[in-house]
Amino acid sequence: MTTGARRGQGLDGQAVLLVAGLADLAVSAVGEAAGTVRQWLRRSDGPDLARDAQQDLMARGRIALDRLATVPPAHLELLAQQVVARRAASGGDA
Repeated sequence: MTTGARRGQGLDGQAVLLVAGLADLAVSAVGEAAGTVRQWLRRSDGPDLARDAQQDLMARGRIALDRLATVPPAHLELLAQQVVARRAASGGDA
């Protein structure tokens, strides 16, 4: 395609080129990923790697769930508990 023909392209032509470029990038990435997977499968310690990866993912998931499930106590509630504790320690209605 010549430079003059490229200048004549409108938005449709640019969109086609953009999609083609993205498709080429995706195919390259998938090809590289497949090569990496093939290399992992050829390793003699593949089962050990898979077990370690599973344990790492489970630990990461446990940490994420703990982080999301734990709700910190309300700030005002903590202050109220401290006041009650101080009053009980001083032995009266201060």
